[in-house]
Amino acid sequence: MADSDATAVPKDKNIRCGKIKVPLDYAKPGRGTVDVAMIRVKSSGDSRGSLLLNFGGPGGAGVSGLLNAQKEFEYLGKGYDVVSFDPRGVGESSPVSCGDAGAEEPGAGENPDHPAAVLKEMRKISEQCKKESGRILPYVGTVNVSRDMDVMREVLGDKKLNYLGFSYGTRLGAVYTSQFPGKVGRMVLDGVDTLTENVTEQALVSAEGRQTALDNFLKWCTGNAGCVFGTDSRAARGQMADLIKGLDQFPLESSDGAEFTGQDVVDVLGQALYSRQSWPALSQALGALMADGDPRALLRMSGSLAQQKPGGGLAGVVRGRAPEDVPADNMAAALMAVNCADDPDRPDAGSLEKKVAKLQKEFEATSATFGRSMLMPVLFCFGRPPGTDYIRDDVRDVKSPDFLLVGTRGDPATPYRWTEETAERLGSSAVVLDNKGDGHTGYSGSKCVRDKVDGFLLYGEMPRHGSSCGVEEED
Repeated sequence: MADSDATAVPKDKNIRCGKIKVPLDYAKPGRGTVDVAMIRVKSSGDSRGSLLLNFGGPGGAGVSGLLNAQKEFEYLGKGYDVVSFDPRGVGESSPVSCGDAGAEEPGAGENPDHPAAVLKEMRKISEQCKKESGRILPYVGTVNVSRDMDVMREVLGDKKLNYLGFSYGTRLGAVYTSQFPGKVGRMVLDGVDTLTENVTEQALVSAEGRQTALDNFLKWCTGNAGCVFGTDSRAARGQMADLIKGLDQFPLESSDGAEFTGQDVVDVLGQALYSRQSWPALSQALGALMADGDPRALLRMSGSLAQQKPGGGLAGVVRGRAPEDVPADNMAAALMAVNCADDPDRPDAGSLEKKVAKLQKEFEATSATFGRSMLMPVLFCFGRPPGTDYIRDDVRDVKSPDFLLVGTRGDPATPYRWTEETAERLGSSAVVLDNKGDGHTGYSGSKCVRDKVDGFLLYGEMPRHGSSCGVEEED
């Protein structure tokens, strides 16, 4: 691993950052290489090798992610060199971008409710992404990143890949078990992603999961003294909807002209609901907004959540401050690029135009709060070539050693049924741990989950298939 000064790291001799070179196109290695940025935190004890982390996304930068979350992995660091990386197209690994188009909200232009106008904007954004992202864009995606991970394993000097993946990182881990079954060491997948559902189905599930998490939050809030929504959770749902609708129609405006809209509230909710530990702060911030028209607490909360571990629970996306040479829209552009690259379904313009209005109604019916924002990832794939069918068709019945899948019952992003479906699909090697708590992923929110994961990764103590962690054992 070649040293690199691209990432500013603490002056700690135990932390090393650098880059490795991997083939741009594994089918045609002569087409050149891609630099992949990595970070390694040296073990504080007797190391049994490396433990590779992926924090999710897709679009999560692992270099800044591990720097921000070192304490979370101190115990694992007693037995492993803890390693993470920016996947190709992300962060400091040839970041993709859509330029100014990536900052636009689709449908915000002329005739935003007309399907043809929306798809016209989608095609414009797609062309801008191709222009801005150069040669890397056709070669992002989980299948190639999985191959990159095997190069990392070799560079790190490990015979087997020991791996801990969160959220999207579970898709990446599952693909690795299929591509390199003989190279799998101790592997944990927490917040298990789907291997079969297309972008539309995934987005609907996400909208439904977030709505359920919001309902659970409002039920919790109205059951506690001082909740700004009162004591009736059903009435609270109506108040929340009215708040968002009202701010979309009449945004708050700061002294510098910046607007705070209902969709800004939705964005903060989407982050805060990933972790039950954020609920008290969210209740207070919403109270300040509704009682005094003051959004500052929500804005501060959005900033602090953005600096936390992925999704507030070691999954989703790390939103730490990126180096200056990483495009501001990289995280969003990478998420779009990878999800589209992993999805072979691509309807033509005519059929999609007919479906847009129907999809809008379907998403809004699934979640009045989150449906609008969750529809966008579906439309973003329009104008891009169809993705791989390898994940859907071939990632099944793996012949690797046993690995651990953690599913959380109240997960707003990756529903528990995906854990069961993925385990059945991957075959007898997949061992399921049922976490009966809330929040996206289990490792940071449940001491029980953390103990079982650490026990397996460090000591090979695999939980019994179907064993569980109870709600009462959450931190």
